[in-house]
Amino acid sequence: MKLFDLFRRKTKEPEPEKKEPADGGELDIYSGMRVEVTSFEGRLLFVAKLLGLRGNTADLHQYSETELPQDSEPVRVNIRGYSGHERKAVYMEGIITPLPEKVWHVEDLTVTKAGNDRAFFRLDTNLDATAAMFSGLNAGEKPCKLLNISVGGASIGSEFRYHNGDKFLLKVKLLEDRPVSAMFCQVLRVIERENAQFEYGCQFLELTEAEQEKITQNIFAAQRRQMGRF
Repeated sequence: MKLFDLFRRKTKEPEPEKKEPADGGELDIYSGMRVEVTSFEGRLLFVAKLLGLRGNTADLHQYSETELPQDSEPVRVNIRGYSGHERKAVYMEGIITPLPEKVWHVEDLTVTKAGNDRAFFRLDTNLDATAAMFSGLNAGEKPCKLLNISVGGASIGSEFRYHNGDKFLLKVKLLEDRPVSAMFCQVLRVIERENAQFEYGCQFLELTEAEQEKITQNIFAAQRRQMGRF
């Protein structure tokens, strides 16, 4: 992703077609929604697109790796989606069964709630990173700590003072054997800690789908290593 591409005017894409929610309530889910599938213990299983929504059934087209075998038994999971045009997280439950070609059929799909909270699975970390601003008092590359990361954003700790709306380039190596990841970020939340330390909640800006997938793959790999699986 080139930094200058972030400031180009983009053609507005049409919003995805909305569908009636699976439980008949007021919460919207729709074919094409990006979802994250997690176990009831909170472990991220895989990332997919929800397609073929039909009442309380649908198909999940997996586009991240997973540790679930394709011949696994049906399992009940949490499914968390994100409505980009409404900026809401939608929480669902369902029973998934594997199909060929990395597709999972979902039955008993039920929407449980929606909210404005962050939609994406977050992996806790404590990694050295840098934040580079291109103007202002904190211009230049400054050290920071990556506290957690998701496909949509990250939290960092720093001794340097930033403000809501500030933008910077975050660089971090999520895994020793993988290249440095670089994400353009905007500060959304500032928390002042003790000893002149700050915590910043940031969202990633203008990530392409390929870049989102790359971050997802790194999160999966980091999660497995944290759990002692290689």
